[in-house]
Amino acid sequence: MLVAFVVLYLAVTIAVGLWAARRVHNAKDYLVAGRSLPLYMNVATVFATWFGAETVLAVSSTFLKEGLRGVVADPFGFSLCLILVGLLFARAFYRMDLLTIGDFYRKRFGRTTELATSLCITLSYLGWTSAQMIALGLVFSTVSGGAIPIAWGIVLGAVIVLVYTLFGGMFSVAFTDLFQTVVIVLGLLYLAWLLAGMAGGAGAVFAHALGAGKFEFWPRLEAKETLAFLAAWLTAAIGGIPQQDVFQRVTSARDERTAVRGSIIGGTLYFAFAFLPIFLAYSAFLIDRDMVSTLLGAEGTRFQEILPTLILEHTPLFAQVMFFGALLSAILSTASGALLAPTGLFTENVLKRLYPHMSDRQFLFTLRLVLALFTFAVASFALASEASIYQMVQNTYKITLVSCIVPLAAGVFWQRATAQGALASVALGLLTWIAMELFLPDGTWPPQLVGLAFSILGMVAGSYASRAPRPHDVHGPQAVHGSHRRQ
Repeated sequence: MLVAFVVLYLAVTIAVGLWAARRVHNAKDYLVAGRSLPLYMNVATVFATWFGAETVLAVSSTFLKEGLRGVVADPFGFSLCLILVGLLFARAFYRMDLLTIGDFYRKRFGRTTELATSLCITLSYLGWTSAQMIALGLVFSTVSGGAIPIAWGIVLGAVIVLVYTLFGGMFSVAFTDLFQTVVIVLGLLYLAWLLAGMAGGAGAVFAHALGAGKFEFWPRLEAKETLAFLAAWLTAAIGGIPQQDVFQRVTSARDERTAVRGSIIGGTLYFAFAFLPIFLAYSAFLIDRDMVSTLLGAEGTRFQEILPTLILEHTPLFAQVMFFGALLSAILSTASGALLAPTGLFTENVLKRLYPHMSDRQFLFTLRLVLALFTFAVASFALASEASIYQMVQNTYKITLVSCIVPLAAGVFWQRATAQGALASVALGLLTWIAMELFLPDGTWPPQLVGLAFSILGMVAGSYASRAPRPHDVHGPQAVHGSHRRQ
C-alpha cells in the first residue's frame, strides 16, 4: 500500500511539472521563470533550495552523533547564506537583469573570469546533486523493502527529476517546489507530534538531549577545533552565495522587493524547519535505542537510515505516507533546482561563448540537451560514490568559497576591483586550496580557509597592481544603486 501511495505522489509531481511547462516560451522563461514569481512562490523556491536529503536524513543523524556543534554548516550556515543573499546581493542581482550568475562576472570582470568562475560553479554541483540522487535511491529501496536496489533507485530518481525539469525549467521547479513545500511542512509537523508522543513528550526529548550535551554549540578553545568549526560555517554561509540556484531564485521574483523579501523569509523558514528532522531523530533514539545505536555504529553510511527505519517499524501507514511524502518532496525539490542551475550556467556562459550566434530556439534546445547530459553525469557519479550524503554536500561549497565569493563580493562592493584582481583571486584561491588538500589535509589550518585567504590576497594585490577602472567600467556598485539592464 505504501508503494502505491509513493507512485501516486510521484505521478502527481510529474503532472504538476509538465503542467507548468506550458508557460515556457523562451530561454528566459526556462531559466528564471520569466521573472514573474509572486512572494509566496519565491519563498517556497528559496526554502526548497537546500531543504533536501541532507536536511532530513544526514543532518538529523549527524546531530545524534555530534550534537549542535556537528551541524554548524547546516542549518546554521545555509540559512544565514540565504539571508545574506537577501540583505546584500539580491538588489544587485535583480537590477542587472541577468540570466545567470556567470553573466555578472562577465559584465564586471570580462569573459576570462566569466569562464573560470562558471566552470568552478558548474563542477561544484556534481557532488551536491549526486547526494540527492543517492537519497532517492535509498528511499526507493527502503519503501520497496529492498526489491529495488539502491543503484536502480538512483537511476529511477534521476529519470523522474529529468522528465519534469526537462520541459518546464524554472517554471516546473517553482510550481513543484510550492506543492512539495506544503507536503514537507505538513508532513514534518504531523510526525513531530506523533513521535513526541511516542517518546514521552517533547519536554522529555529536549531534557534528554540537554542532559546528553547535544546542545553544546561552540567548539573547545583549541586552535585546530576552532578553525575547523569556523571553516565548516563559512563554507556554507558564504561559499553557498555564488551559486546559480540561489541566483535563479532571486532573479525569478516578479520585482526587486519580492526578491529581497523572498530570500530573507525563505532563509528564516529554512532555519526553523530544519530542526524538525533533528527533533524526529532524537525522538527515534528514545523510542528505539537499540536500532539507533546499531545504525550509528555501523560502517559506511547506514546511519542515514535511522529515520526511514523507525518510521517503517514503529508507525502506522498514514505516518509512513506522510514521512516518505515529505522526504521525497524535500529531495525532488532540491534535485530539480540543482540540475537546472549548472545546466543554465554551462550553456549560457561556456557553450554560448563558443557559439555566440545561437537563436533563442537553438539556445532552449541546447539547454535541454545539456540538462539530460548533466543528469547522466550526476547519476553516474552517485552510483560510483561511497561518501555519505552529509560529506558530499559539505564538500560542494569548498570550491566556490576559494574561487568565486571574493570576486563576487568585490565586484558588487569594491569599485577598485579589476579583472586582473579577479583572475588572481580565482587562481590563487584554487591553487592554494588544492595544494593544501593534497599535502596538508589534516593540518591545523583547514584547506578551504587557506584558499579563501589567498583568494582575498589575490583580489587586493591584483587590483592594486593593475590599472584602476574608469567609472564607466564598473558595474557592480552601480548595480546596487541603480538599474543596469542586460545588454
